[in-house]
Amino acid sequence: MDRDTLDIIAHFDQRLKHVDQVLERGGAPDPPRRSAARRLAAVAVTILLATILPFVALVRLSSWFYLRLGYATWGALAAAIGVTVIIVTLGGGWFSRALTGRARFLTIGRWVAMPLVIAYCGYALLYVADANTKTSEVRAFYRSLHPILRVGLSTLILADDGLVITDLARTPADYVKMGLPQRERSHHYAQRDGYVHAADLRTIGRGEIRNRLVKTYFTIMGFRTQARGHRGSPPRGTRRPIT
Repeated sequence: MDRDTLDIIAHFDQRLKHVDQVLERGGAPDPPRRSAARRLAAVAVTILLATILPFVALVRLSSWFYLRLGYATWGALAAAIGVTVIIVTLGGGWFSRALTGRARFLTIGRWVAMPLVIAYCGYALLYVADANTKTSEVRAFYRSLHPILRVGLSTLILADDGLVITDLARTPADYVKMGLPQRERSHHYAQRDGYVHAADLRTIGRGEIRNRLVKTYFTIMGFRTQARGHRGSPPRGTRRPIT
């Protein structure tokens, strides 16, 4: 036989040995395929984190600047917006570089990151859907709620569209109507800054796990949670940006 024929037979023999090895391993994919699967999983995780991180940063940093560093309300929110814009810009630049070979940080920051973050904050501060408030009266008082708490609630609603705000602003007379002792002080009253610092959320019919996840979210974001009973009903959660 000539040399070409011998090379073909040798190559075919090597492929047969490779098939035997795969069968012995139980049909496991070869290393290149496993590597591709790992890369795909890493990309999926990266996209998920890049999507969630800006929202977490916006809410957590707002409360941190406000509560821990003593920033004024709008100063704390502005500082958190600035950091969030940087995070979105870096993430957008990374994706741009992966797709086109160029990062384009300045372009993404100016025309994508900043408009997106500011638009979301405007939405969170000004709007809450009817489905997420118990009554039209509660919805009408939404803008009286502390701005950082509004952003925190709106962000949670993105993940839990069944969340319902049951109460916001109150007066001393409201406690009497509810059959509770009248209070001289309450975070449901307008505070020195003119905002209400508490919101009651529905917990009835939502399940223990779901309620615990909501409580965990607010705790991680720097808010204080408190459960209270009312007329024998299950506890309700009160979310506060300050104590």
